[in-house]
Amino acid sequence: MQPHRMSGHRAKPDRSLPTPPYTPPMDAERLRAFLLTLPHVTETMQWGANLVFWVGDKAIGGKMFTLLNLDEDYAPRQDKKSAVISYAAGPTRFPELLELEGLHPAPYLARAHWVAAEHWQVFRNPEWEAELRAAHAITFAKLPPRTRAVLAMPTTQQRRVIADRRKLLAQRAAQQKEKL
Repeated sequence: MQPHRMSGHRAKPDRSLPTPPYTPPMDAERLRAFLLTLPHVTETMQWGANLVFWVGDKAIGGKMFTLLNLDEDYAPRQDKKSAVISYAAGPTRFPELLELEGLHPAPYLARAHWVAAEHWQVFRNPEWEAELRAAHAITFAKLPPRTRAVLAMPTTQQRRVIADRRKLLAQRAAQQKEKL
């Protein structure tokens, strides 16, 4: 039998349960800090004010998995949708994510199953972390065997290989410039 409740009477909150700590909403700085904790992640600044996160260094065949728009003026314009972040969703999750308000196909990368978020409130912090962990895993799985082999090397050997590769790429670029 349920106890009789008087109308207008509020139940007292259970103070025995701990209140969860306040978590500030996700933003570019928090997300950057999280992404850099994932294995083999590097970052570059490209295409204006975009911070690009790679699984493996770009010089050894790494692949990008997240792009953060750091431009202050990312408010959506009438002619196109703007995004604070774009990331690899994979072919399975891509259609599901497009059903959520605030997510749309990422410009130039939609055919590779990337989505773009118009604002940070699309997901809560743990959901953002889960989405980007999945983007990292999807991208890592697509790395060529040679790149994975370099990433499996001890850190000092890995850094040496990456430095040598960058040097080689710089020499090739200089040779191409001379030909022009």
